[in-house]
Amino acid sequence: MKVRAAGMRILPTPLLRPLASLLLGISVLLSTLGAKAFAAGEWAAAEGTRAWSFPRDHGSHPEYRTEWWYFTGILAAEDGHRFGYQLTFFRQGIVPVAADPANPWSIRDLYLAHFTLTDIAARSFRHAERVSRAGPGLAGAEAGALRAWVLDWSAAAEGETFALAARDGAVAIRLALQPRRAPVLHGGGGLSRKGPAAGQASWYASITDLETTGTVHTGDGREVAVRGASWFDHEFGSGQLASDLAGWDWFGLRLSDGSALMLYRLRRRDGGTAPASSGTFVGADGTARHLAREEAAIEELARWRSPHGGASYPARWRLRVPAAGIDMEIIPLLADQELRTGKSTGVTYWEGAVAGSGAANGSPVSVEGYVELTGYAGGLGGLF
Repeated sequence: MKVRAAGMRILPTPLLRPLASLLLGISVLLSTLGAKAFAAGEWAAAEGTRAWSFPRDHGSHPEYRTEWWYFTGILAAEDGHRFGYQLTFFRQGIVPVAADPANPWSIRDLYLAHFTLTDIAARSFRHAERVSRAGPGLAGAEAGALRAWVLDWSAAAEGETFALAARDGAVAIRLALQPRRAPVLHGGGGLSRKGPAAGQASWYASITDLETTGTVHTGDGREVAVRGASWFDHEFGSGQLASDLAGWDWFGLRLSDGSALMLYRLRRRDGGTAPASSGTFVGADGTARHLAREEAAIEELARWRSPHGGASYPARWRLRVPAAGIDMEIIPLLADQELRTGKSTGVTYWEGAVAGSGAANGSPVSVEGYVELTGYAGGLGGLF
């Protein structure tokens, strides 16, 4: 799901991620836009069918209001020291008209980014955020191929490899990601429903397995060579979340038998699960199968209370997908992986590295990946 809002992140996992705080958006608008811009154009809706083409569709889709590129992974050094990381770029449309080419400071979109590093052995979690308008090259996202950046953080295609770079003080990553699987389309033909109304959906594609190599700067002066596996989600759409939703739980998991599982649960304010909740099972051969809400069960087994703001989050789960013979438990690799993003999206959420074990089709498997939990520490922001 990432704070998203169009996928289970719906506009964020989904793209439901909180992408810009309402106050920040209003202040930028008032200072940079003319009244004429508000009356022109409309955002495209995620509906119908789409002719996907990669690598073109890894790039930006500016006709939609919200878009995000989300990378997570678990990496290990030669001595076995493990790290988790998240690097997410958001594009939040302000008005559906082109920026003034004669004015580099005119604004059409806001660009935001979140970066985290979980040092599992050291039991530490570091998170940082960036926000910028495009300005003269300060931030942006290109169409036609992957290239997104916010100030000195970036994700870009270099041939068939994705290059990621981010730094916050002494903590940094520089990684190369090589896909080992073709892109997977979620929902029906890539259309991931987030609610019953027209446009309450996002276009959602993932690469669930990318061989990852590079370096991690741990913050204590060490530069560590690492390798492991990453997951790449890309969503775009223009819809809003249904008013009865409180948040979502999103799971992106790789199993040791070569398969992968994406699940998202849209939580209603009354405690129920919205019918649009769904998932995708990706077999070891890369074949994807859509999972309706009733085909997967997410059982909460424990909770963790944040020492920062007191929010209570799920902290252990049993996941069952009978059609794939999946029955497994997962736990966070570190309890405190809560992000507080008051300078960008204005949302507090939990997103972190997890691992576990269980069975798939009658054989034992181990599992690792990332979980995102939103709506447990207050609202999702005025834009959603």
